[in-house]
Amino acid sequence: MIVVLGGGPAGRIASIRLASAGREVRLIERGGIGGQCLHFGCMPVSAMNDVARTIHSVREFQRLGVFDSPPAINFSSMLKEMHAIQTKIAAVLDSETKSAGVDIIYGKTGRLEGKTVFLDNEKIEADTIIAATGSHPQIPDIEGIFLPGIFTPHTLYQLKNVPKKLAIIGGGVMAAECAYIFSTFGSEVTILSRSTFLKKIDKHLRALAIKELKTVEILENTQVQSISTGSGIKSLTLVSDEKIFMQDADAVLIAAGLVPRSEMLNGINKGPAGEIIVDEHMQTSVKDVYACGDVTGPPYLTPVARYQGIVAADNILGIPRTMDYRFIPQSINLSQELAFCITETEGMASLAIPGPAGPGTFWSVPSGTTGLAKLLIDPDNGAISGVCAAGPGGGLIAGYMAFLMRRHFSVHDFEEFIEVHPSTDGVYGLAKYASGMLKKRKGE
Repeated sequence: MIVVLGGGPAGRIASIRLASAGREVRLIERGGIGGQCLHFGCMPVSAMNDVARTIHSVREFQRLGVFDSPPAINFSSMLKEMHAIQTKIAAVLDSETKSAGVDIIYGKTGRLEGKTVFLDNEKIEADTIIAATGSHPQIPDIEGIFLPGIFTPHTLYQLKNVPKKLAIIGGGVMAAECAYIFSTFGSEVTILSRSTFLKKIDKHLRALAIKELKTVEILENTQVQSISTGSGIKSLTLVSDEKIFMQDADAVLIAAGLVPRSEMLNGINKGPAGEIIVDEHMQTSVKDVYACGDVTGPPYLTPVARYQGIVAADNILGIPRTMDYRFIPQSINLSQELAFCITETEGMASLAIPGPAGPGTFWSVPSGTTGLAKLLIDPDNGAISGVCAAGPGGGLIAGYMAFLMRRHFSVHDFEEFIEVHPSTDGVYGLAKYASGMLKKRKGE
């Protein structure tokens, strides 16, 4: 018997792979299958982002005189319909998982003591265990952080209306995406970033993000010292450059990152943030106990969790497979997808151009917001070490480019590439240009 703790992307994919190979698999899921991605992360953000992009587009058409008036959002109806779709997706995932032969037990808490598994307080037999218990929002140590009207992505569904003033604590991708959504919905949004906003993002993409968030107040290097409330209004005491000042908000959203959910996993080695320490095979410090997904720590990305689940499952099946984190595409979803995969910057040549006009960007030509295509290449052989693709299809482009980078493609391999037209992908054209430039430099 293989017991899998957690039915998010990592645990579910591992379970299906193992059951499909004929193994007896029991999946323990305390909440709903699909994990954080379906219920609190990727899917809710995508749902609200779709609505925000529609409003954004109509406002642009109104500015150009094409439409007369923008739509008004019914926030409670949006949440209701969003939940109905999430429920439908969960039913599909449940059916798919069970059809593979996985026995799912809902509503129970799995606990691990070394290699001993408990279901609530009942010991159950397991030959092999996969811990895929996910993560939960990181809550900063701030006085008043648990007052009413302060939300996380896990409790955002409790918000009844679009707040007039929203303060977002955090300076990463989730903070940026929520800032875009709620500022488009009509909130006055302030981002409170304790360091540089989007500090780990490519400088060109960061500049585009800040441009897209032009109606958002972004306070960098700002610490939230305390939060108090009066008459429903939150009063935040902020510290920046040793100056103390106040900021009011109707609601506060904590978007300060994630931490592994590992408090129920004992007897195995953990890191300083509670992350389960694994090797490249996703094996923990205890024999026949594996871990995958967010519980193993950053980068907290659904595709990474899925692949970790595959790596863990294959090694359990006796198929050697290792985890490689070098070519992982990522994206920030605002009015466009700001996507990237960068493996090396030192000594690389950088080329960047605006995104071309096409479906989703034609009407953005007057405002100069057609996106971006960028490549980092080795000037000696044309090997691609980084890509940025900002536009309606940025995520797809970065995903496929990351795969080609893993396969050691160079800009010269694009000479025979034939594109679909019209398209908003400027990467292929930039690659062809780079190939010609490098060959000219070498006199070829």
